[in-house]
Amino acid sequence: MFSGSYVAIVTPFSKGKFDEKGMADLVEFQIAQGTHGIVPCGTTGESATLSPQEHERVIAATVEMVNKRVPVIAGTGSNSTDEAVAFTKHAKGAGVDGALLITPYYNKPPQEGLYRHFETVAKAVDLPLILYNIPGRTSVNMVPATVARLSHIETIVGIKEGSGSLQQVSDIIQQSKPGFLVLSGDDALTLPMMAIGGKGVITVTANVAPKDMAAMVTAALTGDFEKARMLHYKLTPLFNALFLETNPIPVKAALAMMGKGMDEVRLPLTPLAQEFRSKLKGALQEAGVLSV
Repeated sequence: MFSGSYVAIVTPFSKGKFDEKGMADLVEFQIAQGTHGIVPCGTTGESATLSPQEHERVIAATVEMVNKRVPVIAGTGSNSTDEAVAFTKHAKGAGVDGALLITPYYNKPPQEGLYRHFETVAKAVDLPLILYNIPGRTSVNMVPATVARLSHIETIVGIKEGSGSLQQVSDIIQQSKPGFLVLSGDDALTLPMMAIGGKGVITVTANVAPKDMAAMVTAALTGDFEKARMLHYKLTPLFNALFLETNPIPVKAALAMMGKGMDEVRLPLTPLAQEFRSKLKGALQEAGVLSV
């Protein structure tokens, strides 16, 4: 349903406010470059520092801007189950094609709590849902057995898996319902994950290199692993450089270097440190997205 390269799009700010013109420009760039879908209000979109009103506006505006040209999967997760339900209901009303739901952070729920959290959202909102497991950010790992249980809920169609473990990916695919979608949550592991059955990625790197990310994923999906490997190694400098500091600090700096927005993040994030800027610029040049 949602296979391919989906960009976890940044939320552009101008003087502390959501920059709708900037977002429209980014959406047009993504679609023109062949990205397969847009994911607003994820981690890369700084959802943690958006007010509820901003969160809803970013999603609604993105749906309007995309205008059904590619799927929109909205980040609607929260560490409050009630809030996750509310955000997901709003997103459905705004016209999204699906929702991305992160595991509750800070609470550190047990596996049964994770199951009931996602089950509650699924019962409350009739919308295709993608789970999001990223223990490095949330302090909780949703184990394959829990994912497998959730895969049998009809509207839970897949997972963005960011544990960094290929064994965990393998176990999820093996244990879950046939056809359950696994997307990479780690750009550098996209190709290895696809080699064992993953169907794509929700990606940071596509913010700056959408054409090559889409081409790499398409090549892997069609069995052309020679081409996919070539693109993987071409993009590797970006996979590394875009995480020189906490995401989305480097990717916003990269977009600014490319003339696509301002290098503005919200506290407690801060602009990219000067010591990393030459490394980031060099990676953008090496990957061919910035002129030497």
